[in-house]
Amino acid sequence: MSKGYAVFPCNGLDKCAGCITHEMAVELSREPENEVVCPVFYRIAKARYQKVLEEKKLLVLDGCATRCASKLAAEKSLRIDEKLNISEEAKKRGYSLDTSLEIGEKERRLISELLGQLKEGKEKTGTAGTLMDFPEDLEYETYKKDKFVFRVPIAPEFYFNENDVWAYVSGNHARIGVADFVQKSLSDIMFFTPPSLGIEIEQFDEAGTVESGKAVFEVICPVSGVVTSVNEKLVNEPELINQDPYGEGWIAELELTNFEEDRSLLYEFEEYFPIMKRKVEEFHV
Repeated sequence: MSKGYAVFPCNGLDKCAGCITHEMAVELSREPENEVVCPVFYRIAKARYQKVLEEKKLLVLDGCATRCASKLAAEKSLRIDEKLNISEEAKKRGYSLDTSLEIGEKERRLISELLGQLKEGKEKTGTAGTLMDFPEDLEYETYKKDKFVFRVPIAPEFYFNENDVWAYVSGNHARIGVADFVQKSLSDIMFFTPPSLGIEIEQFDEAGTVESGKAVFEVICPVSGVVTSVNEKLVNEPELINQDPYGEGWIAELELTNFEEDRSLLYEFEEYFPIMKRKVEEFHV
């Protein structure tokens, strides 16, 4: 961590997840290159942290689905370099957080794993970049409902699951993202939580979340694989998912592990397009 983190933790100390973010911030601050930014004090005296935020990578630690720290960072137009949601990370690892505010053995293990993940993440390749060749121009079939136009790419490399998440498959790799139907249904997307680099995801596991004022949408992965790259640009520009869901708004890239079996549960364009039309007629408002 040569550049170091400006650690921006949740301040919800009335919940276990908030206490864990506090403990993680304390542990990270033991490294001389890291510095904690107090969210409460930042609201009233942000000039104190201006230099720290300019020089270091901003790491946001959210405690729960409320995402108070992320929302404050967005409100203050701070560029988020990395973020963790403690409740989501605990769920992914099979930890059930207690109502107690005490940091016990289980919580210590979770903290240790997350600190290790932050260190390992700096050694992974991909991060904000892409490792795949992806076509610059796509051809679409469209369906209009009232003032809304829904697009679906017709290229044979695209596959879709029943959760309206797409995968573009090239060789042994895939790029995933949400369908146009999703972003229009959610309306203005305000937050994006990426999957972790290097983790192995099974087909139909969660691969991040996108959130609007209407709902939090879990990105259900169409394929099994290891995450090789994530679109970190979306952390600060989640609106790209609205603007270009099949292009600049892509979610992640994976090295495939079982695509021949996975594809039997996926739809190609000819199968997905009528499903999408039915959903538009039944659910879209």
